Amino acid sequence: MALSHRILYVFVLCSVSVSSFAQRDTATIGRLLKTPLHYIVFKTAAPPVIDGNLNDPAWKTAAWTEYFSDIEGDIRPKPLYPTRVKMLWDDQNLYIAAELEEPNIWAYTAHHDEIVFHDNDFEIFVNPDNRAKQYFEIEINAIQTIFDLFLPKPYRNLGSPLVTWDLKGLRKAVRIDGTLNNAKDKDRRWTVEYAIPISSISMGNDARMPIPGSLWRINFSRVEWDTDLKDGKYIRRMDSSTHRLLPEHNWVWSPQGVINMHFPERWGYLLFAGPAAESPTNTGSSAGSGEAAALFTLPFRELLKNKLWEVYYRQNLYYLSHGIYAGTTDQLNMDPVTSVDGKTTVLVIEATAHTYKALLSSATTGDSWSIDPEGELENMEWMR
Repeated sequence: MALSHRILYVFVLCSVSVSSFAQRDTATIGRLLKTPLHYIVFKTAAPPVIDGNLNDPAWKTAAWTEYFSDIEGDIRPKPLYPTRVKMLWDDQNLYIAAELEEPNIWAYTAHHDEIVFHDNDFEIFVNPDNRAKQYFEIEINAIQTIFDLFLPKPYRNLGSPLVTWDLKGLRKAVRIDGTLNNAKDKDRRWTVEYAIPISSISMGNDARMPIPGSLWRINFSRVEWDTDLKDGKYIRRMDSSTHRLLPEHNWVWSPQGVINMHFPERWGYLLFAGPAAESPTNTGSSAGSGEAAALFTLPFRELLKNKLWEVYYRQNLYYLSHGIYAGTTDQLNMDPVTSVDGKTTVLVIEATAHTYKALLSSATTGDSWSIDPEGELENMEWMR
């Protein structure tokens, strides 16, 4: 995504005035509340060779994701070129393979931690603890230049990226089906292959090693620029009237609903499973659809957390319009008592002018979660 989207808190398009939020409220929040996609990642006994070639036997056991869509979802046209991903894991690594169809493969950014998304690139966003904080971003272009960083919290909450963080032990490869930086022919695709050490995407002394049943959050983004040729070199296209760069295309696996990848709660669900051979529902089709979907059920706690994210979004809109946070559910146009997955839940909000805490509880299950303006989710059962 463009740098401006990475360093500014963008809830809706910055050009939208506060007075028009009410008109956009339903549509915007509706997109943000769509259930993200999911992928079931199977454990492999024979890891793939990291060479950019996706034909080795290990990858034949893994399903492709759905083809990527626009970052905002189906309100925008489908991407011009198909992109898809597949994954595997073992006790050391998360393996990721990506296929990006592309008629003009180009890349010039050559130094580690330069701004890789100034080229067309492929990006990984991963949050192992599924709390929308302490997450990792890894970008790569067609000449294998890496830009990796850690964020303690999203930019919208004034998170400061740790660009000096490097993904220790990363193995990666790119294979180009075509000719790099050559506008005289048409290329076909480039493929990316990763082995990401699980211990290296854990903060602190204890590695968050997954087991079958672990649920992470992950998403993938492809940045694609409109280009022109100048002296035989690809350059990003400028608007002829404003002389500014045309905005990039952002194509993603699980739609964000807004033009901002740094809404970690909007990323897809990554469910870890045992070996594929032990899972007869693994049909080789998308792990997020078909028979394989029978393996995935969104836990009740995730449904509660998603309801609290609705509170978070509505509170942000309310604050932008009124300068204070809402202290009642009525002010947010939300019902205090609702049914979530057939279970009665009660929503209570406590607020001052500049902070709040929303508590959502189910007497049926005993679950109780809260959220605050920082997007901090707390399991209140742990605190009793």
